[in-house]
Amino acid sequence: MALVEPVPAAYFSSAPEGKQGEVALEDVLLGSPARTAEVHSVEADEDTKPKGCQVATPGCKASSPPTSSLWTTQRDGEVKLRMEEQGIGSEAPKTVHQLLQEAVRKYGDYYALASKKGGQWRKLTYKMYYEECWKAAKSFLKLGLERFHGVCILGFNSAEWFIADIAAILAGGFAVGIYTTNSPEACHYVADNCSANVLVVENHKQLQKILEIQHKLPHLKAIVQYGEELKERRPNLYSWSEFMELGKDVADAQLQEVIASQKPNQCCTLIYTSGTTGQPKGVMLSHDNLTWTAAAAGAFLMLTEAPERQEAVVSYLPLSHIAAQMCDIWSAMTFGAQIFFAQPDALKGSLVDTLREVRPTAFLGVPRVWEKMEEKMKSIGAKSSTLRRKVATWAKGVGLQTNLKWMNGSSEVPMNFRLARHLVYRKVRKALGLERCTKCYTGAAPITRETLEFFLSLNIPLFELYGMSESSGPHTISLPHAFKLTSCGKEVTGCRTLINKPDRDGTGEICFSGRHIFMGYLNMEEKTREAIDEDGWLHSGDLGRHDKDGFLYITGRIKELIITAGGENVPPVPIEDAVKDAVPIISNAMLVGDKAKFLAMLLTLKCNVDTETGEPGDDLTPEAIEYCQKLGSKATKVSEVLSSRDKAIYGAIQKGISAVNERAVSNAQKVQKWVLLEKDFSLFGGELGPTMKLRRAVVAHKYRDQIAQFYSEQEVAAQSPLQQ
Repeated sequence: MALVEPVPAAYFSSAPEGKQGEVALEDVLLGSPARTAEVHSVEADEDTKPKGCQVATPGCKASSPPTSSLWTTQRDGEVKLRMEEQGIGSEAPKTVHQLLQEAVRKYGDYYALASKKGGQWRKLTYKMYYEECWKAAKSFLKLGLERFHGVCILGFNSAEWFIADIAAILAGGFAVGIYTTNSPEACHYVADNCSANVLVVENHKQLQKILEIQHKLPHLKAIVQYGEELKERRPNLYSWSEFMELGKDVADAQLQEVIASQKPNQCCTLIYTSGTTGQPKGVMLSHDNLTWTAAAAGAFLMLTEAPERQEAVVSYLPLSHIAAQMCDIWSAMTFGAQIFFAQPDALKGSLVDTLREVRPTAFLGVPRVWEKMEEKMKSIGAKSSTLRRKVATWAKGVGLQTNLKWMNGSSEVPMNFRLARHLVYRKVRKALGLERCTKCYTGAAPITRETLEFFLSLNIPLFELYGMSESSGPHTISLPHAFKLTSCGKEVTGCRTLINKPDRDGTGEICFSGRHIFMGYLNMEEKTREAIDEDGWLHSGDLGRHDKDGFLYITGRIKELIITAGGENVPPVPIEDAVKDAVPIISNAMLVGDKAKFLAMLLTLKCNVDTETGEPGDDLTPEAIEYCQKLGSKATKVSEVLSSRDKAIYGAIQKGISAVNERAVSNAQKVQKWVLLEKDFSLFGGELGPTMKLRRAVVAHKYRDQIAQFYSEQEVAAQSPLQQ
């Protein structure tokens, strides 16, 4: 099953016949001379460069043109591509349509997309995928999609999501994902900001959000619903099948003309930041941002092309986020991977079933996904027989030590490791559906050392990716042969890193350069100038350092830095992670103390979550209950721990925090007070963003009374510094 055989030609629907005066779709698929002559290439067509600009070359400051041409905030703007003189950075730029054509030529008979409906997998080959995108693009033109206007897509991952995204680009618009968890107001902000002409929604529930705000969207011309049949009829509201028929009378030549006008240095996709601070910003990504990054990152990851060994990937992370788009749409298309769509309730429990069935060769999980897997395995392990637990503990010890030795350059495979692999590791991988997976990745938010070590002990190294929407996704990547625990790896070939204004330890702001750097923020010149400096470096806002071998380590965010009353800069994440590692019952920790005399911490306990709503409950997780029992506590609920101020639990937390304080680099970095909160942080409560990042400003506002209590004069006078 490593290789998916080409599909017999009989599986294809025949290409639509070209009408008189039109270019036939078959010509496009096969790249006929008539068609390819029209396609714009930066190398072939000097008009793709802004007038008076040269192609950027690293280190050539003397002859550089005005750097403003590296960015734009105008929807129809063009930027200077950051071309290199040699290597992958010198590859000829291409548009999304050119990439899609290339995929059809190379992988036309291979399966591209697989959707499970009624218990059966329904599949599209790359050729069929192209044809569907072509039809949808003509339908968008029929609906009146204007050049550089948005097509917003609001729904769970599906073939229709991919097709709508690519078709929007082919038809000259912007592909714009909206998080499914967005409120109607948040949907309005995105749709209004990108001047959306069309909104594509998954189901009746998402449709209601749009109907609530459509009167405030002056550019909106139509709504399309793809996931289920329409429950109501309204003007300009279409089912997916109706939508796909709309463009049948649109001449292929009309779409050809729009495609021919597209250039690699123009915007085709908007990624809206999740807005953990202020309103979301529309990150403008060019054709070249997507097509070059997909090729560069995929090559760095050593993805294999379909004819050699087809990669299999499960699509389940939000496609409104760059990580999922780059992985599932663009890199997959570049290398001819087969994408299997998970069920909409993937993150509520069904993901592992899909993984077992698909057995992916590559898998990207945000930290929360890996943490959930870890919790589930620990919960099952706790119920195992004494013998099984002993074998597992032995195997994990062997796995961790062996992998750490490999990380440091050893190539020895000890006999006890071989035995542990046979008895434990292979069975764990099979249970998770990861037995074929040679590339297990984590990204989009910080992951704790505890979780990394847990999977490493089971011979499942998690390779960290680091990047941002503004870098089209990945910037640094860890690899099997270049991997260090807690490091985000090394730069993707063709990308460069600058540590700006490093301190004594070499820690400074991480800045990026390369062809993956975004065009600018839509209609936000001031914010764009803040992000891209005069020399063209993208400022990430993250703090980090390189070790002697060139591995990058993230230490925090500049905006997250806590500056104490004494003027000391404290990055909160390492301290928060250390507390979570020291006290396994802690789910979330947030350090506070900006402009204050000392640091304090808000803590939550691990509890079960409502699978339907995502709301954290009162019941402790099985793992947390087991931990309580080991301490001699009978608590099974968060409320029981809090109401009785459970001595065993409170004592264990204080002991853990004291241990962390002993390792603090200064007294100013010690946690002096802490409080347990009644509810865990969640997307439902607003404390976490769509990628499960902590929204510090929201938490600080929500728990302002508890924070104020840390620093009230009466409190300080009444309690010793280390009391809760």
